[in-house]
Amino acid sequence: MARRGHYGFERRRKDDIRKAKQEAKKQRKAERSESGDGGPEIGEMQDTGARADVREWFSPSRTRTVACPPGTRPANDPPDDWVLLTDVAEESDSDETA
Repeated sequence: MARRGHYGFERRRKDDIRKAKQEAKKQRKAERSESGDGGPEIGEMQDTGARADVREWFSPSRTRTVACPPGTRPANDPPDDWVLLTDVAEESDSDETA
């Protein structure tokens, strides 16, 4: 059986902590809106794609990704299930899929 001695006190303490956190959050948000700064979730978009001089290939059976120079494919060891991940122009795509 749970002890009931300090239940009301504990509940009020947790509620006070929750309210203090909410108030601090509202205050930070108000300060950011006044100064025009964005929150921590806003920032410069990072470049996550491959470099222009590299083509990325993925093999589902090997569950790995390999980077190769343009115009080449990874090794043709069986199974040959490499899929090109990098976006390339249509005219250069025909070189690499052959």
